[in-house]
Amino acid sequence: MMIKLKVELIMNSYKTTDGRGANVHIVEGNTNVRDSPSHFGNRGVSDGDAINIFSGKHIWVDHVSFSKCDDGLIDVVDSSSMITISNNYMTQHDKAMLLGHSDAYTQDKVMQITIAFNHFGEGLVQRIPRVRHRYIHLVNNDYTKWEMYAICGTTSPTINSQVNRFLASDNRKSKECLVKALHAEPKHNNFIAPASRKRPFTVKFC
Repeated sequence: MMIKLKVELIMNSYKTTDGRGANVHIVEGNTNVRDSPSHFGNRGVSDGDAINIFSGKHIWVDHVSFSKCDDGLIDVVDSSSMITISNNYMTQHDKAMLLGHSDAYTQDKVMQITIAFNHFGEGLVQRIPRVRHRYIHLVNNDYTKWEMYAICGTTSPTINSQVNRFLASDNRKSKECLVKALHAEPKHNNFIAPASRKRPFTVKFC
């Protein structure tokens, strides 16, 4: 089954989109998950994210294949929290995941996200994910031959990385698995790794 969207698909709370048992493709559009059906102010066209979670809570994105979008594959913004992104396959795209709207948007400090059992395949370039402000848990993900960097943190997030597999390409310029982006505040980002290596650092090479 192929569903072609003419405009973005907007869903609010208490919805389940379940494609199990069928070969379902949603193409030529994106999905916007919101906390309410109301929107105040001007409504422009979609910026092209495959899934945009906007002020959402208790959301599970599971068993979805993503590739070749206009903007990001998954954006989680505007105070969204308690999000799980699991068992997905992402490939052939520049900016994979953005967690946090902007450096100045401090409301995203409430954000808590778990990213587990995903395969980040070849052809992804960056933002796997890019994290701002708050807490994410990366566990049992498979990173394969990204083209710029894998994980990026800015504005003092806490990134808890456990038992992830990083397989870098042979390109010497594509071996950064963790990058701290520059920002104005003189603070460290926190990267929590297994065992005794629990210290902040700027770049980790694979």
